[in-house]
Amino acid sequence: MNETLKRTISGAVYIALLLTSILFSTESFIILFGIFLIIAIYEFCNLVNLGKVFSIIFGILLYTVIILVSHYNKQTTAFFNDTLNLNTNIQQLDLILLAVTIVISIKCILFLFYDSVQKISISSKYLYLLGYITLPFVFIVKISFGANDYNPKIIIGLFILIWTNDTFAYLVGKSIGKHKLFERISPKKTIEGFLGGTLFASFAGFLISKFYIQPNPEFSNKSILIWMIIALIVSIFGTTGDLIESKFKRIAGVKDSGAIMPGHGGVLDRLDSVIFVAPVIFLFYQILYYVS
Repeated sequence: MNETLKRTISGAVYIALLLTSILFSTESFIILFGIFLIIAIYEFCNLVNLGKVFSIIFGILLYTVIILVSHYNKQTTAFFNDTLNLNTNIQQLDLILLAVTIVISIKCILFLFYDSVQKISISSKYLYLLGYITLPFVFIVKISFGANDYNPKIIIGLFILIWTNDTFAYLVGKSIGKHKLFERISPKKTIEGFLGGTLFASFAGFLISKFYIQPNPEFSNKSILIWMIIALIVSIFGTTGDLIESKFKRIAGVKDSGAIMPGHGGVLDRLDSVIFVAPVIFLFYQILYYVS
Protein backbone atom coordinates (compact mmCIF):
# COMPACT_ATOMS: atom_id res chain seq x y z
CA MET A 1 0.00 0.00 0.00
CA ASN A 2 1.18 3.52 -0.83
CA GLU A 3 2.81 5.12 2.23
CA THR A 4 0.79 8.32 1.92
CA LEU A 5 -2.48 6.37 1.66
CA LYS A 6 -1.50 4.20 4.63
CA ARG A 7 -0.72 7.30 6.69
CA THR A 8 -4.01 8.95 5.67
CA ILE A 9 -6.14 5.92 6.56
CA SER A 10 -4.50 5.32 9.95
CA GLY A 11 -4.71 9.03 10.77
CA ALA A 12 -8.41 9.10 9.86
CA VAL A 13 -9.09 6.03 12.01
CA TYR A 14 -7.24 7.63 14.93
CA ILE A 15 -9.19 10.91 14.66
CA ALA A 16 -12.52 9.08 14.26
CA LEU A 17 -11.80 6.92 17.32
CA LEU A 18 -10.72 9.95 19.33
CA LEU A 19 -13.73 12.11 18.45
CA THR A 20 -16.22 9.25 18.89
CA SER A 21 -14.96 8.42 22.38
CA ILE A 22 -14.86 12.08 23.44
CA LEU A 23 -18.38 12.81 22.18
CA PHE A 24 -20.08 9.52 23.12
CA SER A 25 -19.74 9.72 26.91
CA THR A 26 -17.45 10.60 29.80
CA GLU A 27 -16.77 6.92 30.41
CA SER A 28 -15.80 6.14 26.80
CA PHE A 29 -13.36 9.08 26.87
CA ILE A 30 -11.82 7.92 30.17
CA ILE A 31 -11.57 4.31 28.97
CA LEU A 32 -9.96 5.24 25.63
CA PHE A 33 -7.29 7.32 27.34
CA GLY A 34 -6.76 4.52 29.84
CA ILE A 35 -6.04 2.25 26.86
CA PHE A 36 -3.79 4.92 25.34
CA LEU A 37 -1.98 5.11 28.69
CA ILE A 38 -1.30 1.36 28.71
CA ILE A 39 0.13 1.53 25.17
CA ALA A 40 2.15 4.67 25.98
CA ILE A 41 3.67 3.00 29.06
CA TYR A 42 4.52 -0.08 26.98
CA GLU A 43 6.23 2.11 24.36
CA PHE A 44 8.04 4.18 27.00
CA CYS A 45 9.33 1.00 28.68
CA ASN A 46 10.71 -0.13 25.31
CA LEU A 47 12.45 3.23 24.83
CA VAL A 48 14.14 3.30 28.25
CA ASN A 49 14.42 -0.46 28.87
CA LEU A 50 12.11 -0.59 31.88
CA GLY A 51 10.09 -3.56 33.19
CA LYS A 52 6.71 -3.52 31.46
CA VAL A 53 4.44 -5.56 33.75
CA PHE A 54 5.01 -3.57 36.93
CA SER A 55 5.00 -0.26 35.06
CA ILE A 56 1.67 -0.94 33.33
CA ILE A 57 0.02 -2.20 36.54
CA PHE A 58 1.34 0.83 38.46
CA GLY A 59 0.23 3.29 35.78
CA ILE A 60 -3.27 1.94 35.23
CA LEU A 61 -3.94 1.56 38.98
CA LEU A 62 -2.83 5.14 39.65
CA TYR A 63 -4.88 6.44 36.71
CA THR A 64 -7.99 4.48 37.77
CA VAL A 65 -7.84 5.44 41.44
CA ILE A 66 -7.29 9.16 40.77
CA ILE A 67 -10.09 9.29 38.18
CA LEU A 68 -12.50 7.48 40.50
CA VAL A 69 -11.64 9.71 43.45
CA SER A 70 -11.80 12.88 41.37
CA HIS A 71 -14.82 12.37 39.14
CA TYR A 72 -16.95 9.79 40.94
CA ASN A 73 -16.50 11.45 44.28
CA LYS A 74 -19.76 10.51 45.99
CA GLN A 75 -19.27 6.81 45.40
CA THR A 76 -15.56 6.74 46.24
CA THR A 77 -15.96 8.97 49.31
CA ALA A 78 -18.65 6.65 50.65
CA PHE A 79 -16.40 3.66 49.97
CA PHE A 80 -13.35 5.20 51.67
CA ASN A 81 -15.40 6.38 54.65
CA ASP A 82 -17.06 3.00 55.10
CA THR A 83 -14.02 0.78 54.61
CA LEU A 84 -10.97 2.89 55.44
CA ASN A 85 -12.42 5.77 57.45
CA LEU A 86 -10.58 8.10 55.07
CA ASN A 87 -11.75 11.48 53.77
CA THR A 88 -10.64 12.69 50.34
CA ASN A 89 -9.90 16.32 49.55
CA ILE A 90 -9.89 16.56 45.77
CA GLN A 91 -8.51 20.10 45.64
CA GLN A 92 -5.51 19.19 47.79
CA LEU A 93 -4.99 16.00 45.77
CA ASP A 94 -5.00 17.99 42.51
CA LEU A 95 -2.42 20.46 43.83
CA ILE A 96 -0.13 17.66 45.05
CA LEU A 97 -0.36 15.80 41.73
CA LEU A 98 0.20 19.04 39.83
CA ALA A 99 3.26 19.95 41.90
CA VAL A 100 4.78 16.49 41.33
CA THR A 101 4.08 16.64 37.59
CA ILE A 102 5.45 20.17 37.13
CA VAL A 103 8.68 19.28 38.99
CA ILE A 104 9.19 16.20 36.80
CA SER A 105 8.30 18.27 33.69
CA ILE A 106 11.08 20.70 34.61
CA LYS A 107 13.42 17.72 34.96
CA CYS A 108 12.34 16.63 31.45
CA ILE A 109 13.14 20.09 30.04
CA LEU A 110 16.57 20.05 31.68
CA PHE A 111 17.04 16.55 30.26
CA LEU A 112 16.93 18.10 26.77
CA PHE A 113 20.15 19.97 27.47
CA TYR A 114 22.06 17.01 28.94
CA ASP A 115 24.09 16.34 25.81
CA SER A 116 26.52 14.00 27.55
CA VAL A 117 23.76 11.81 29.05
CA GLN A 118 23.17 8.70 26.96
CA LYS A 119 21.97 6.49 29.80
CA ILE A 120 19.04 7.17 32.13
CA SER A 121 19.23 6.05 35.76
CA ILE A 122 16.60 3.66 37.16
CA SER A 123 15.26 6.30 39.56
CA SER A 124 14.87 8.79 36.69
CA LYS A 125 13.07 6.20 34.56
CA TYR A 126 10.45 5.70 37.28
CA LEU A 127 10.13 9.45 37.83
CA TYR A 128 9.51 9.92 34.10
CA LEU A 129 7.01 7.04 34.18
CA LEU A 130 5.13 8.86 36.94
CA GLY A 131 5.31 12.52 35.91
CA TYR A 132 5.99 12.42 32.17
CA ILE A 133 3.66 9.56 31.21
CA THR A 134 1.05 8.56 33.82
CA LEU A 135 0.00 11.78 35.57
CA PRO A 136 -0.34 13.79 32.32
CA PHE A 137 -3.02 11.32 31.20
CA VAL A 138 -4.83 12.07 34.46
CA PHE A 139 -4.65 15.80 33.68
CA ILE A 140 -5.97 15.24 30.14
CA VAL A 141 -9.11 13.88 31.79
CA LYS A 142 -9.19 16.60 34.44
CA ILE A 143 -9.00 19.54 32.03
CA SER A 144 -11.90 18.11 30.02
CA PHE A 145 -14.15 18.74 33.02
CA GLY A 146 -13.46 22.49 32.97
CA ALA A 147 -15.00 24.34 35.90
CA ASN A 148 -17.79 21.85 36.59
CA ASP A 149 -18.99 18.98 34.43
CA TYR A 150 -17.48 17.05 31.54
CA ASN A 151 -17.29 19.29 28.46
CA PRO A 152 -16.13 17.50 25.28
CA LYS A 153 -15.64 20.86 23.52
CA ILE A 154 -12.68 21.65 25.79
CA ILE A 155 -10.68 18.56 24.90
CA ILE A 156 -11.66 18.72 21.21
CA GLY A 157 -10.59 22.39 21.17
CA LEU A 158 -7.25 21.40 22.70
CA PHE A 159 -6.62 18.75 20.03
CA ILE A 160 -7.60 21.22 17.29
CA LEU A 161 -4.97 23.64 18.62
CA ILE A 162 -2.32 20.91 18.75
CA TRP A 163 -3.10 19.68 15.23
CA THR A 164 -3.13 23.25 13.91
CA ASN A 165 0.19 24.05 15.56
CA ASP A 166 1.85 20.84 14.30
CA THR A 167 0.50 21.19 10.76
CA PHE A 168 1.45 24.81 10.21
CA ALA A 169 4.78 24.48 12.01
CA TYR A 170 5.60 21.77 9.46
CA LEU A 171 4.26 23.70 6.45
CA VAL A 172 5.86 27.03 7.35
CA GLY A 173 9.12 25.35 8.35
CA LYS A 174 9.26 23.40 5.10
CA SER A 175 8.48 26.52 3.04
CA ILE A 176 10.64 29.24 4.61
CA GLY A 177 12.43 27.61 7.55
CA LYS A 178 16.14 28.44 7.70
CA HIS A 179 17.11 28.71 11.36
CA LYS A 180 17.17 25.46 13.34
CA LEU A 181 15.19 25.37 16.57
CA PHE A 182 16.98 22.49 18.36
CA GLU A 183 19.13 20.83 15.72
CA ARG A 184 20.86 18.21 17.83
CA ILE A 185 17.52 16.74 18.93
CA SER A 186 15.21 17.44 15.97
CA PRO A 187 17.08 18.63 12.85
CA LYS A 188 13.90 19.38 10.87
CA LYS A 189 12.33 21.81 13.34
CA THR A 190 12.95 25.50 12.62
CA ILE A 191 12.34 28.76 14.44
CA GLU A 192 10.24 29.98 11.49
CA GLY A 193 8.14 26.83 11.68
CA PHE A 194 7.64 27.28 15.43
CA LEU A 195 6.54 30.91 14.96
CA GLY A 196 4.23 29.93 12.09
CA GLY A 197 2.63 27.19 14.19
CA THR A 198 2.17 29.62 17.08
CA LEU A 199 0.55 32.24 14.84
CA PHE A 200 -1.94 29.84 13.26
CA ALA A 201 -2.68 28.12 16.60
CA SER A 202 -3.49 31.54 18.09
CA PHE A 203 -5.85 32.23 15.21
CA ALA A 204 -7.44 28.81 15.74
CA GLY A 205 -7.84 29.68 19.45
CA PHE A 206 -9.67 32.85 18.43
CA LEU A 207 -12.00 30.88 16.12
CA ILE A 208 -12.66 28.23 18.77
CA SER A 209 -13.61 30.83 21.38
CA LYS A 210 -15.75 32.79 18.92
CA PHE A 211 -17.63 30.09 17.03
CA TYR A 212 -17.18 26.71 18.79
CA ILE A 213 -17.22 27.30 22.53
CA GLN A 214 -19.68 30.23 22.19
CA PRO A 215 -19.60 31.68 25.74
CA ASN A 216 -22.13 34.12 27.15
CA PRO A 217 -21.79 37.58 25.50
CA GLU A 218 -20.48 39.19 28.69
CA PHE A 219 -17.73 36.54 28.89
CA SER A 220 -16.82 36.66 25.18
CA ASN A 221 -13.71 38.87 25.44
CA LYS A 222 -12.34 36.85 28.36
CA SER A 223 -12.96 33.61 26.47
CA ILE A 224 -11.01 34.86 23.44
CA LEU A 225 -8.08 35.85 25.65
CA ILE A 226 -8.17 32.54 27.53
CA TRP A 227 -8.17 30.44 24.35
CA MET A 228 -5.40 32.47 22.76
CA ILE A 229 -3.30 31.98 25.91
CA ILE A 230 -4.08 28.25 25.73
CA ALA A 231 -2.94 28.32 22.08
CA LEU A 232 0.35 29.92 23.16
CA ILE A 233 0.78 27.27 25.87
CA VAL A 234 0.10 24.55 23.28
CA SER A 235 2.69 25.98 20.88
CA ILE A 236 5.46 26.35 23.47
CA PHE A 237 4.91 23.25 25.59
CA GLY A 238 3.60 21.05 22.77
CA THR A 239 6.81 21.68 20.84
CA THR A 240 8.81 21.04 24.01
CA GLY A 241 6.97 17.75 24.58
CA ASP A 242 7.74 16.69 21.03
CA LEU A 243 11.44 17.50 21.54
CA ILE A 244 11.56 15.56 24.81
CA GLU A 245 10.11 12.45 23.18
CA SER A 246 12.61 12.88 20.33
CA LYS A 247 15.40 12.91 22.94
CA PHE A 248 14.18 9.60 24.40
CA LYS A 249 13.99 8.09 20.89
CA ARG A 250 17.44 9.43 19.99
CA ILE A 251 18.96 7.77 23.08
CA ALA A 252 17.08 4.53 22.26
CA GLY A 253 18.25 4.74 18.64
CA VAL A 254 14.77 4.43 17.12
CA LYS A 255 12.70 6.55 14.73
CA ASP A 256 9.27 5.91 16.29
CA SER A 257 8.07 4.96 19.77
CA GLY A 258 5.96 2.15 18.31
CA ALA A 259 4.23 0.85 15.20
CA ILE A 260 0.57 0.69 16.24
CA MET A 261 -0.38 3.45 13.76
CA PRO A 262 1.01 2.71 10.28
CA GLY A 263 2.76 5.78 8.89
CA HIS A 264 2.48 7.64 12.19
CA GLY A 265 4.41 5.49 14.68
CA GLY A 266 3.17 4.84 18.19
CA VAL A 267 0.74 6.37 20.66
CA LEU A 268 3.54 8.40 22.23
CA ASP A 269 4.40 9.82 18.82
CA ARG A 270 0.79 11.03 18.47
CA LEU A 271 0.31 12.22 22.05
CA ASP A 272 3.75 13.55 22.98
CA SER A 273 2.51 17.14 22.69
CA VAL A 274 -0.77 16.79 24.57
CA ILE A 275 0.71 14.88 27.51
CA PHE A 276 3.25 17.65 28.10
CA VAL A 277 0.69 20.41 27.54
CA ALA A 278 -2.12 19.05 29.75
CA PRO A 279 -0.54 19.69 33.19
CA VAL A 280 0.41 23.26 32.17
CA ILE A 281 -3.15 23.99 31.02
CA PHE A 282 -4.47 22.55 34.30
CA LEU A 283 -2.07 24.89 36.13
CA PHE A 284 -3.46 27.75 34.01
CA TYR A 285 -6.97 26.70 35.10
CA GLN A 286 -5.91 26.89 38.73
CA ILE A 287 -4.41 30.37 38.28
CA LEU A 288 -7.63 31.55 36.60
CA TYR A 289 -9.70 30.08 39.43
CA TYR A 290 -7.69 31.77 42.19
CA VAL A 291 -7.39 35.10 40.33
CA SER A 292 -11.10 35.27 39.62
